Amino acid sequence: MALVDAGGNQLAKMRISDDAAGFTQLTALLTEHGDSDVAPIPVAIETSRGLLVACLRATGRPVFAINPMAVARYRDRHSVARKKSDAVDAAALANILRTDMAAHRPLPADSELVQAIAVLARAQQDAVWARGQAHNKLRSQLREFYPAILEAFAQHKHGLCSREARAILAAAPTPTMAAKLTRRRLQSLLKQAGRVRGIQADAERLHEVFKREYLHQLPQVEAALGQQTSALLRQLNTACDNADQLEGVVTQAFEEHPDAPIICSFPGLAALTGARILAEIGDDRARFADAGSLKAYAGSAPVTRASGKSCKVMSRKVKNQRLAAVGYVWAFVSLTRSPGARAHYDRRRAAGDRHVAAQRNLFNRFMGMLFHCLQNGHTYDEAVAFPQPSAGHTAAAA
Repeated sequence: MALVDAGGNQLAKMRISDDAAGFTQLTALLTEHGDSDVAPIPVAIETSRGLLVACLRATGRPVFAINPMAVARYRDRHSVARKKSDAVDAAALANILRTDMAAHRPLPADSELVQAIAVLARAQQDAVWARGQAHNKLRSQLREFYPAILEAFAQHKHGLCSREARAILAAAPTPTMAAKLTRRRLQSLLKQAGRVRGIQADAERLHEVFKREYLHQLPQVEAALGQQTSALLRQLNTACDNADQLEGVVTQAFEEHPDAPIICSFPGLAALTGARILAEIGDDRARFADAGSLKAYAGSAPVTRASGKSCKVMSRKVKNQRLAAVGYVWAFVSLTRSPGARAHYDRRRAAGDRHVAAQRNLFNRFMGMLFHCLQNGHTYDEAVAFPQPSAGHTAAAA
């Protein structure tokens, strides 16, 4: 670490560990050079995670997480030899705050509950992505030797991720074994998967599908593929269980937060998607200066590249990827929940936008509304969000 004053003079330099002893050394050094509760010394660091960062944030001081690539650019300002060391990087970080603190954003002062929701929501989102990857691997495997199971659950809402499909795959990991399943055995498997209605009819349908003629691999090859399928199925079961378990925990934590009623009042947002939104934007009202800052952070606002006679408006690539991912789902679901959102999307499509661009524009508008509602403590109002033109304006336009 390095400590510099307002004139750029290095006051101290020290190597500390990222444990309790290192944190004690750091706070003692800061106190020695004038750190106090009234005027805390800001700290720049290359990461926003870890125990050291969490403890620094708990002290209430401004903590700036500087991108390592930005640090590399600042390092070149002081030396052209391209040398690198921890001491050089620490001095570069300190000088970044000394000269350009206004150009960087400190870590938000989120509440403890929001920080916990962020951990849970991101873990659940990771579990959903892992479930998708495990599903795709299993589906690709089954296409090589087991088309019957794919056909049996082609129309199911959750496909191979459904409890019924996973129960049958566990009992019959090969098409030969599936063809030997009796109607009674299929009914038992469906009951084990949690089915309550339509068990007999579905068992009859599955029995008919598995008895059809299909191409088969050689017996030993099919048995080997069955073993591999069982291994992939175990991965899918774990991913599904993790996603389901974390969903219950994150929704419960989200419903305890005072911003939950405001967020869930928006069309297209439920407890889980609302928790993901809150996890990424936090509850520090001073984090975003205006709605435009929030839109840029979410990646919904376009970015302009203008140079000379060239001017291009493009979608934003540098953004919060988790927030952008839930924004796509939010905009898509809102099309069936909000007449105003549907009309806005249709107008953008009629103006020449492609589907993704029109949805991003709708998400951009929703983010502006959300910023206003959170700042003022208002819930969503369809009439205010998408006002209908008055009769007088309609007649004048006609």
